[in-house]
Amino acid sequence: MKTIYLVRHCAAKGQEPEAELTEAGYAQALELAAFLADKPIDRILSSSYKRAVQTILPLAGRLHMDVEQDERLTERILSAEHLPDWFEKLQETFMDVDLTLPGGESSRQAMKRIASVVEEIWAGEAMHTVLVTHGNIMSLLLKYYDDKVGFAEWRSLSNPDVFVLRMADEVTYERIWK
Repeated sequence: MKTIYLVRHCAAKGQEPEAELTEAGYAQALELAAFLADKPIDRILSSSYKRAVQTILPLAGRLHMDVEQDERLTERILSAEHLPDWFEKLQETFMDVDLTLPGGESSRQAMKRIASVVEEIWAGEAMHTVLVTHGNIMSLLLKYYDDKVGFAEWRSLSNPDVFVLRMADEVTYERIWK
């Protein structure tokens, strides 16, 4: 059975692509590496954002593996404009997956983007893949496979967080981070 370890990055100093992990985030990355070290892993894919790559480098080093970066795993842009009410707007995008804010990406577009990565993994040779991404896009991937996933589930995510997705006859998922 194919398995994907879906990882949300550790605590970071900001939201911009070059934001680094905090001191606590670096400690979390080491804890995450220990948590995943005994899992069978054939491949590591990550968002190109610095905080995502830094999250998985300790595991990659421990396993002597490369980290492949994929732009499709980057965080969703809600809007190119400053939104003082971004929290409410984000909630709306879970209810209306086609809602597109100025310069942003709809939930449906983001789901298709990240699902394309996952579908390639299912079709590929690797049996066990680690996929490192961001909170909003992670919750939208789960929503892609389970329409009941919504804003509340996004809010409940931690930094880091880990879900395991399995492909047999259908995709199932389970949160495995404590």
